[in-house]
Amino acid sequence: MRLCDNEIDRDLERFDRAGLERLGELFLGKSGLFDHQWSAKGQSARLYRTEVCEEEGIAAETGEGRCCLKGWAYMLRCESNRDLIEEIEAGIKKEVSVGCAVRRRTCSICGGDYGSCGHTAGKRYDGALCYVTLQEPTDAYEWSFVAVPAQRGAGVVKSFGLKEAARERGLAEELETLERQAALGRRYLEELRDEVVRLMGLAEPDMDRPLLVGVAGRLEIEELLALRKVYRRRAEPSYPVQLGRGKAAREDGGAFLV
Repeated sequence: MRLCDNEIDRDLERFDRAGLERLGELFLGKSGLFDHQWSAKGQSARLYRTEVCEEEGIAAETGEGRCCLKGWAYMLRCESNRDLIEEIEAGIKKEVSVGCAVRRRTCSICGGDYGSCGHTAGKRYDGALCYVTLQEPTDAYEWSFVAVPAQRGAGVVKSFGLKEAARERGLAEELETLERQAALGRRYLEELRDEVVRLMGLAEPDMDRPLLVGVAGRLEIEELLALRKVYRRRAEPSYPVQLGRGKAAREDGGAFLV
């Protein structure tokens, strides 16, 4: 998201480049809220990366090159955040505003401390607009979703799912590998559960299959492997042809003959 920039905002204030750089450091790890309400209930996201970005070929109202502070935030994909994520992806929740403290507020007309120099922001002096430059940030409190931000361009510029975030960080290939491994793992788990249900059915013919399926469905891999070992031993005397081991069988029982 675009947190803030060096343009003159609706409050006739702006950050200088050095201030944006410092804010980037201060905002790392800060929470995202709503309407600057400092309540833990409103915490929805957290910044994990910031960067001051140049907007080449675009000049700020002051005449210098325009730059902005971008932030990357993460949030949980869970039931309580479902509506908020949908609103962000649809562009409804977009505008953001930052809460921070600065050491100096400088007048654009005289360069003195604004508030004691006699100039008024918004007025023109010999044709020059008076505005305030916010300098030397000392603290960053939070960033918030708001209806109307002071900075006109501040807001979410892109929402990322897992794959988009991986591409952004240069981890797309690693993510694809993990997804393939996860798919293989899920397939192995399903096949293992099917085998355990079959073995339990052979050893316990009076038990209903839906009950066996329900029991196996609640177990993890280690538990299923232990049950498979037990029920193989119990079923072998009664079904030697189906379960007999040959030379190709592994010591861990991972292969069987049908």
